[in-house]
Amino acid sequence: MKTLEIRLSQKKYSISIEKGILGKIGEEIGKIYQNKKIAIITDSNVEELYGKKLIDSLSKNNFKTKTIVIEPGEKSKSLETAKCIYEGLLDFEITRSDMVLAFGGGVVGDIGGFVASTLLRGIQFIQIPTSLLAQIDSSVGGKVAVNLPQGKNLVGSFYHPEAVFIDPELLRTLDKRFLYDGLAEVIKYGCIKDRELFDRLMEIEGQEELFDSMEEIILNCCSIKRDVVERDERDRGERLLLNFGHTLGHAIEKYFEYNKYTHGEAVAIGMYNFTKKSEEMGITEKGATRLIKEIILKYNLPYKMPDIDRDSIIKAIRLDKKNESDNLSIVLLREIGDSFIKKINKDHIDLYLV
Repeated sequence: MKTLEIRLSQKKYSISIEKGILGKIGEEIGKIYQNKKIAIITDSNVEELYGKKLIDSLSKNNFKTKTIVIEPGEKSKSLETAKCIYEGLLDFEITRSDMVLAFGGGVVGDIGGFVASTLLRGIQFIQIPTSLLAQIDSSVGGKVAVNLPQGKNLVGSFYHPEAVFIDPELLRTLDKRFLYDGLAEVIKYGCIKDRELFDRLMEIEGQEELFDSMEEIILNCCSIKRDVVERDERDRGERLLLNFGHTLGHAIEKYFEYNKYTHGEAVAIGMYNFTKKSEEMGITEKGATRLIKEIILKYNLPYKMPDIDRDSIIKAIRLDKKNESDNLSIVLLREIGDSFIKKINKDHIDLYLV
């Protein structure tokens, strides 16, 4: 088992990465949680594939469980779905000394953590991420949220789990589109912090080599995020680097009402197009755009800006939750593996759009 410790000013917790850890999850949770009541929040796809295996492991360790199942997809990350989960948890007579277990991809982790952070003013929770995107990114760092019609992740909090358990074997049943969706975030880590990771992704040949390398890839990405979060837990400085590609990506997702592009696909478009523009402006080393295009295509991700109304995209970007007064922080590259944050006036965002 590979383990990382996240040490924050007021909390510490571990990220455990091991193939097959789901089969002994009851034993692992028993090491850190002494009560017996666990509420599981998952989606219908994950519940069908792995729900019984999870329940069996928890039952063997005498945990009393209730499973709350939501519909898969970004549209479930809403206040309406949160209300249904609250009601299910209260029917279970959950207390502040009990445990919520978020078992799914990024949507489940975000809304599960958000509900845990707000019901009864806070219930402890554990993350068991089942998608690559969640395993390397959204399950780590304590950001939990739901969406509003005006934009993504606009209602949320910083609320860290008691532990994160990552089983790379769960990725073998992941739809290939969503495997590549997660790889967009791996590419992001390579672009902003780790040229060796970027080059390693370029070298991988075939799906089996990818899966053979998955534990190390996950560990590498989680290590980068751990280091950044420890230095900037509240997203005021360096942590903003993790949003490379996201400023434009979130706006694209919202424009198409979360139906046309996955999160990773939208981020891939954002990474390519912002870098293309910054390279044209002489900010980014020449050739970076070509390399990003190559790796995006290698992992079956889109790079071309869709045919969309420019004013709508600008409006969505101006509503970004990371805006400060009239300023917007965007992430640009000096070169692959070296990124920085540039503060611009919100009225100038059009200068950075292709």
